Amino acid sequence: MKKDGRYSPPVLRAADFPAGGPCGADVAGLDEAGRGPLAGPVYAACVVLPEGFPLGLLGDSKALSEKRRYEAFQAIVHCSSVWAIDWATPAEIDELNILEASLLAMRRSYMSCVAILGRRPASVFVDGNRDPGLVHGGRRRRGVTLVIKGDSIVPAVMAASILAKVARDRMMERWDWLCPGYGYSRHKGYPTKAHRAAIRLLGPSAIQRMTFRVKED
Repeated sequence: MKKDGRYSPPVLRAADFPAGGPCGADVAGLDEAGRGPLAGPVYAACVVLPEGFPLGLLGDSKALSEKRRYEAFQAIVHCSSVWAIDWATPAEIDELNILEASLLAMRRSYMSCVAILGRRPASVFVDGNRDPGLVHGGRRRRGVTLVIKGDSIVPAVMAASILAKVARDRMMERWDWLCPGYGYSRHKGYPTKAHRAAIRLLGPSAIQRMTFRVKED
């Protein structure tokens, strides 16, 4: 497809995959984690799964228990053909807005995967309906497909979702030690009532997203 003279990836849904999501050794999945929190970075991951990967371990990262997410995380990092995790900082989120920062984190993780793999995967499936703008040699790459709820349809996207979420959760647990009193290890920066109360009491932390509004209770 072309839009305004530029390549525009197709947008697909679950109904477009009657036999299940595509899977293979040359299929990359991209997803992010952490768009909704009031604090902390937004993470993204890119994964290429090998033939024979135990797909039963995968699922929508938000629906998996913490134990199952960690088990899947271990399998993905040890058995994937290639994987990479990257992020955009709270300062970048404030400068760009959360959507653009999420797409930036996706581009970073994808380019890390390409560098490790030494070539471009034939196909890239991205969770959601927003084009991350992957570029090669100064030109937008083709072979990108956007998938609504891709993190519950395409195995490589499920894997990317799990990596991004687990990695971000671990980082927020570290920030809980560096910024005591905010409860980051519990809520991971999401706008819980306790988190909002801590911000009002202590003021913004070192990883606060300053452009995000803290709602009154």
